[in-house]
Amino acid sequence: MAPMAVVQTNPEEILKKYLWDQSKFGVEEATAISRAFHNSIRARVRQKFEASGLEWKDFVFGDRNCLLTEKDFADVEAQLLATGYRFDVSATISAKEAPEKHKPLKGQHELEINTEVKDGRIQVGVGDNTVTLPQSIKGEALYVHTTDEVMALVMEGVPPGRIAIIDDSGGTLTAPILEQFAAVICMGGSVRSHLSILCREYGIPCFMNAKIGGINNGDPLEMNCAAPAKSALDCQKGIERTAEIWKLV
Repeated sequence: MAPMAVVQTNPEEILKKYLWDQSKFGVEEATAISRAFHNSIRARVRQKFEASGLEWKDFVFGDRNCLLTEKDFADVEAQLLATGYRFDVSATISAKEAPEKHKPLKGQHELEINTEVKDGRIQVGVGDNTVTLPQSIKGEALYVHTTDEVMALVMEGVPPGRIAIIDDSGGTLTAPILEQFAAVICMGGSVRSHLSILCREYGIPCFMNAKIGGINNGDPLEMNCAAPAKSALDCQKGIERTAEIWKLV
């Protein structure tokens, strides 16, 4: 998905005609996937620009709604999927509607746990801490996966001290009841996801991108919210910074 080569011999003409192709932020994309998408889109725009015979301003501000079509974006996505890449799931609806495009939903048994008991607890997971707090948070596990489960909790209320375990990092699914949770463990997304932002604003402890195993509804849990929070810069640099999740025994 490398951008198409510019076939020009005059450097001044190249600069004049293709300066628009530079990133307006002046930095390279943080991930290879973003870079691949941008390069492929740029290549298609460049190809259409060349075929139009127009000046850049006339090309951009002309029939702008037809610059890129739905088919163009579908082709770009297909080009990426053809490499074997699959998208991470940030909401269960994505995996249900297009399972062929996504990695399998990560479930509660993803992490192989060590059953050794230390200080009255077993480590049953890790996650990316959203905000560093003075101390750990304790509560009971409550899986929330579907709209039916959310509606039941809306009608009946969330029992006190529940730590929600969810896989929808968009925040929409649990928005009506989010502030009732003692804490949140999300098995997708990142500290930059919408759910993470909402939890920070509501002051709710939250671990994103969690990997857990051996947790059942009602299990007593402890989240190491005193661990260093993972920053956006950590994400960009690929730095792993996780916090522990324990089951109390």
